[in-house]
Amino acid sequence: MKTDTLSHKVVLITGGSSGIGKAIGDYLNQQNFKVYGTSRNSTGKSSNFNLIDLDVTDEDSIFKAVKFVLEKEKRIDVLINNAGLLHKDELGELDAGNIRAQFEVNALAPLRVTEALLKNLTGGSKVALITSRMGSIGDNGSGSRYGYRMSKAALNAAGKSLALDLKDKGISVVLLHPGFVQTEMVNHAGDIPPETAAERLMQRIEELNLDTTGQFFHSNGESLPW
Repeated sequence: MKTDTLSHKVVLITGGSSGIGKAIGDYLNQQNFKVYGTSRNSTGKSSNFNLIDLDVTDEDSIFKAVKFVLEKEKRIDVLINNAGLLHKDELGELDAGNIRAQFEVNALAPLRVTEALLKNLTGGSKVALITSRMGSIGDNGSGSRYGYRMSKAALNAAGKSLALDLKDKGISVVLLHPGFVQTEMVNHAGDIPPETAAERLMQRIEELNLDTTGQFFHSNGESLPW
């Protein structure tokens, strides 16, 4: 699918230095979108698009990154909250610190970043939250992964509220499960490469409008249960 028919021009992707985020950035960069990707430390990392420092768990870092972007852009057309963290939490081996860290990165950070950019998200802008079907209560058939499941369920709740709160401003919001993607997070054990996930995710973002805002989709287009 070609995204050069999109009206969006400026895209900001958190977690843009590797995995799905980098694949999305590369995909859009090839089609002449102005792409900003964020990384906890961009030094020494190679990218075909603008890569800036941002620790999504640090308020000062968020402020500096947003200030940097907004000095260059008046409007963000698409914000993709992609940065994520996974720990393998099992009963009998639970680490409260790891669970808190996942909430900080997976649930709280996307809300904070979106709020920080609100003045530059205007009518027609879109916000994509890269979540997981592991955050679905209705779809949970295997258990475990407590911190990841709980934090992604919290992200889904935040995304639904954002969709309601931003609709009157003409801003649409979508919650997207990328699929089981071959990234470092899962030791490259997925069933699709990041490039395939990136193209599918951008298809869903292209289709997003105020009539479909606040919904939860698989990147293949399947509607997912909460």
